[in-house]
Amino acid sequence: MSLVVEEQILVVPTALFHDLGYFQGFSADVDRYLPRLLEGDQVEYRPRGEMEEDPSFKQLIPYMLFRWTDDDGTTHLFEYLRGSGQGERRLHTKRSVGIGGHISTLDAKVALSLRETDHLAERDDYTVYREGMRRELEEEVAIETPYTEKIAGLINDDDTPVGRVHLGVVHLCDVERPSIRPREADILDGQFRPVREILPRLGEFESWSEIAVRALFG
Repeated sequence: MSLVVEEQILVVPTALFHDLGYFQGFSADVDRYLPRLLEGDQVEYRPRGEMEEDPSFKQLIPYMLFRWTDDDGTTHLFEYLRGSGQGERRLHTKRSVGIGGHISTLDAKVALSLRETDHLAERDDYTVYREGMRRELEEEVAIETPYTEKIAGLINDDDTPVGRVHLGVVHLCDVERPSIRPREADILDGQFRPVREILPRLGEFESWSEIAVRALFG
């Protein structure tokens, strides 16, 4: 018998997503989806292994894009190659412009510890989501430049096995300088490249990156 405790990750019922308004691809209507998905009473934490194969739930994933505009006005995105040690095996050897990952009960514990004592009983899944996003960034990349961040939209891709069990929240981060470096050994060839050079190569990228780049920069 294994003594390893399986990771419990944040999910929402796929039926809730459909009730709010099904879409395939990209939606910029953040206000329609995010409050209900993160502040409603249907957020759950379930075993990751089960959720990777159960399309009746959507794993909510922060997906952070880093944009830098040089002195000539040329827009660049941080892109990299996913190595074989990255968590989602179905995306290995794909290129990506997104940094992010699952929200777990570990993030919920940290968020709980940060609240004031008289608010400990409150449920605040948005705070948990933000803590998970902060952790993922800290684990995966070193950001050595000031930046601003905004939520640009959501991604749903039911055309792929990975996409059927995930729902992406796209965060667009504008950096002052192209000073981001990988912390994880399996984030390979990480660097800023002009969007005009990325667009013709989108066939090399995971579907979420292709969807996000086309929607925001295409």
